[in-house]
Amino acid sequence: MLPRDGLAGLEFSEDMARLLDLGDQALQRWETVCSDFLAPPVLAEAESLFRRFTEVEILSWGGYDQAERQRLAISRQTPDLSDIPLMPLEIVGNFLFDPASHRDFLGAILGTGIERGKVGDILVLGDRGAQVILEPSLGEYLTFHLKQVRTVSVKTRPIDWQELQIRPPKTKEVVSVEASLRLDAIASAGFGMSRSKMVDLIHQAEVRVNWKTVPQPSYTLKPGDLIAIRGKGRLTLDDVMVTKKNRYRVQMTRSV
Repeated sequence: MLPRDGLAGLEFSEDMARLLDLGDQALQRWETVCSDFLAPPVLAEAESLFRRFTEVEILSWGGYDQAERQRLAISRQTPDLSDIPLMPLEIVGNFLFDPASHRDFLGAILGTGIERGKVGDILVLGDRGAQVILEPSLGEYLTFHLKQVRTVSVKTRPIDWQELQIRPPKTKEVVSVEASLRLDAIASAGFGMSRSKMVDLIHQAEVRVNWKTVPQPSYTLKPGDLIAIRGKGRLTLDDVMVTKKNRYRVQMTRSV
């Protein structure tokens, strides 16, 4: 069995316990096992946890390179992408007069009785509907049961991976000069909000650095760090230069 020491101190300890159970299954049965779809913070903690072990290898995949929600394959040997079962579906409807958001499509899918962990990324296609990646065994079920999103009648059909319409995130370059590399200072500049509001978000555990919750506004950032705030996008600290006045010229990329 994989060791459980230190599990209680992890942020997503219950999720990690379930993943370790899958790891034990992979060891005992000499097979590759896959998790449900994991959100980025959970996946990051899982990858950190499993790096401690030499008994198993892991691989994560969500259907395309930029996928947020991904499944984790665990095996005695290095897993292959083909070991991670995924299915892309398209939800087709005329949303011209009743636009639907990511939340609307997710709510409709979950309303059929499918669990959140069985659903990967949802790519909204404007007034034409959306595409969703999910557990293959549920493809036929969703095709049969999903008939409406908001007030719009829809049809669901399997698609080839080549039909997946991946839109790169919108990015904005941000440059700011700050007295320090404190989290509250850099994040407020990068996200374009007041420092007091950012401090509130940090204290409310809404701000993550490299997918880990950081509750200290004074936390010092470094180049390469990723800052994520739910509903507000992500901010990457690309480069830092010290000016002649010993201030920090910070170059950032914000993704929304």
